[in-house]
Order: sequence, then C-alpha cells, then structure tokens
Amino acid sequence: MQKNIAELLLNEFNISKEVYKLSIEVEEQILHKFKTIDEISQYNQYKVLKAFQNQNISDSHFVETTGYGYGDLGRDSLDAVYADTFRCEDALVRHNIVSGTHAISLCLFGVLRPGDTLLSVTGKPYDTLEEVIGIRGRNNGSLKEMGVNYKQVDLTPQGKVDYEAIKHSITSNTKVAMIQRSKGYDWRPSLTIQEIEKIIGIIKEINPNTICMVDNCYGEFVEEKEPTEVGADLIAGSLIKNPGGGLAPTGGYIAGKKEYVKLASYRLTSPGIGKKCGASLGMNRYLFQGFFMAPHIVAQSLKAALFCSALFHRLGFEVCPGPDEARTDIIQAIKFNSPDLVISFCQGIQKGAPIDSFVKPEPWDMPGYDSPVIMAAGAFIQGSSIELSADAPIKPPYIAYMQGGLIWNHAKLGIMIALQDMVEKGLIVL
Repeated sequence: MQKNIAELLLNEFNISKEVYKLSIEVEEQILHKFKTIDEISQYNQYKVLKAFQNQNISDSHFVETTGYGYGDLGRDSLDAVYADTFRCEDALVRHNIVSGTHAISLCLFGVLRPGDTLLSVTGKPYDTLEEVIGIRGRNNGSLKEMGVNYKQVDLTPQGKVDYEAIKHSITSNTKVAMIQRSKGYDWRPSLTIQEIEKIIGIIKEINPNTICMVDNCYGEFVEEKEPTEVGADLIAGSLIKNPGGGLAPTGGYIAGKKEYVKLASYRLTSPGIGKKCGASLGMNRYLFQGFFMAPHIVAQSLKAALFCSALFHRLGFEVCPGPDEARTDIIQAIKFNSPDLVISFCQGIQKGAPIDSFVKPEPWDMPGYDSPVIMAAGAFIQGSSIELSADAPIKPPYIAYMQGGLIWNHAKLGIMIALQDMVEKGLIVL
C-alpha cells in the first residue's frame, strides 16, 4: 500500500521520493505520541456527549428563528451545553460574535469601568487587541479612551510567566487580569492549564475580587480541562477555531461566571436585553454539530502540528513547541529566519488546500496588525483556523504559524506539499 501511496503522491501531487521518504520516517517516529492525543480526545468527547444528553438536545433545537429571536430554545440550550462542558455557570454562544477578538472585547468592555485597571499577566497581548485596549491607535473608542488603565507583566527572557512580577503587580484596583493561553504571534510556549491555574491562584490570593479572564483561542479541547475548571472567571474564543469543529460558519463564545457573562451580553446587545434577544437564523444545527465534532477535529489538528514540528525540527529549524514538548494549543511555530522561506511555506500550505489551491497568497496590510501578514487558508469557512492554515507577519525573525487540519491525512499532505514547494524553489536542500 505504501508503494501505491508514494506513486499517487508523485504522479498527482509531484511529491518527490525524497520528501515522501523523509515524511514517512518522521511519522513513524511520532506515532506513539498519537495515543495520548487520542485519549484526551476521547475524554473530551464524552464530556461533550454528556452535556448534550444533560440538556436533552433534540432536532427541535435546530429550528430557525428570526426577528428578535425571543424564546429561541436552541440558542439558549447551546449556551447551556457550552457551560456544562466547560464546567461553569453560564455561556454566551452567538453567530454574530464575529471573531475571538470580538468575544474578548465584549468581556473587557462588559466588566471594566472608568478608573479600573486591566493587567495583562502574559506580556503584550495579541496584535488585534492593541487597539481595543488603546496601546495602539487613537480616537477609536478604546478602553483607554473610556478611562480604563492598562498595565502588563512581561514574560521572562525565556518566554515564561513571571510569577513574582505578577505578585507585585496585583493591587486593590486591578479589576481584570487577562491571560493569553496561546502564543499568538510570539515565540514562546503557550500556557498549560496547570500554569493558568497557578497564575489564577496567585492573583486570587492577593485580590480575590480580581476577575481572571482567559483568551482561550486555539486551546479548547487540547487538554482534559478548560480554564474555567481551574478558577477562570471568564473565557472567550472563536467558533471558526477549535470549538466550531470546522462546521460553524462563524461566531464566538464567552463562558464563565453568570454575572460576568451577563455583563458581556449587555455589550453584545444592550443593557436589560443581553442574552434574551438574538435570532439564530438557522445556525443552531451547525453550532451544535460543530461543537460535538470539536474534540475529534482538535485531535486531527494536533497530529498535524506534531508532524510539522518533528519534520522541520529534523530539517534543522527551530520549532515551538518542539516534538517532545507538551501542547496546550493547536498552533505550531517554525522560525525560518528568511522572508522567502516563510512566504514559500505559507504558499505551499495554500497549494495543498481543498479550496482555492490555485491561489497564491501574498503579504498584505491586514487591519489590526502592525506589519504585512501573509495568510494561507484554503478553507471551506473563510479564515477558519481549525482548518489547515498558516500565517506569518513579515518581520524578523520570520516565523510561520501553522494551525488546524480537519483530517490528519490531508494536513500531512499539505505540509509535504509545502516542503516540496520549498525544495523546488531551492530554499531547502534535502
């Protein structure tokens, strides 16, 4: 069978024998690690299934509502399924939350007031949050313009959480401590649930009233627990990442303590209305089914990330995380130290996509970023990063961030095509 696969890849995808041989060797070296990924996926799948059963989900929850959406049983039950799965008091899951940044913004504007202090305990936040906070841009209705103070605790030179600095930064006026679970566009380890629990413990010991909010993007279902299970008051994320399972066409979620979810919902609609309005417009089935599929899909993405890490580590590149390091999100970073290499990698990932494989992505000035960004996302859902995708800011040290993969075998091929493309351009010699 391997011979047939090799011939098919050579004839149909132009994968050379050298690239195929190397990929097979790398895959064999990491196969034993798939067992742990599958066990975590199984555990989380049972959590989701039980939540569906606890809420008595039926096809009546898929019925479309329009207008105000009063009494939308499916919408309200979807919130309950998320809250049940994430072991928290309440959730807000909506198709009209347009991104993870939007979900986080709703949380921040919902709970912060003039004179309060927002403290980022994991260094500089993700690029698209800079204008939300007010550390970049002017006259845009940012938190800064609303009178909210901002401070941050930088990571150590090794990219680790500075626990001692956090202890000295929490005051009686620290209203929100923001924790970014994923590395974003930084070269650092993403935070494990154990590390998040330790951070929250330190904060709560000094000021129990500080709201601990976790940007959970890219992290859902990667470990057995979510941040809400270790003390987080609020978490937020995007449905075109992990929890949408590749089926949610758009949307985002917020989960955590009931009072804080309510305040966030007031920002999404208006005070006094909150979660009570918002037609589902026929989206419920996609959001329910995507969430049910999510643990399995996340496992497929993790296998792809592990393969990518091991392959490029074998080729001599720095990778984060390394093939033997723990994973707490689906992002794989590769430091290429060359604009040509990083652009070629992303173009190769696009070439291996099922949608728009003929498109050649180029760097462009994306809204919310401080440098040109190249994005490869030949996805069924535009911009979906639970599907095989890769992006990179075009600035030193030229790091590509790959994520997603609905199907492990496809993701593996996409990575092989990216490598083949780089070899053919003379950028990598095997």
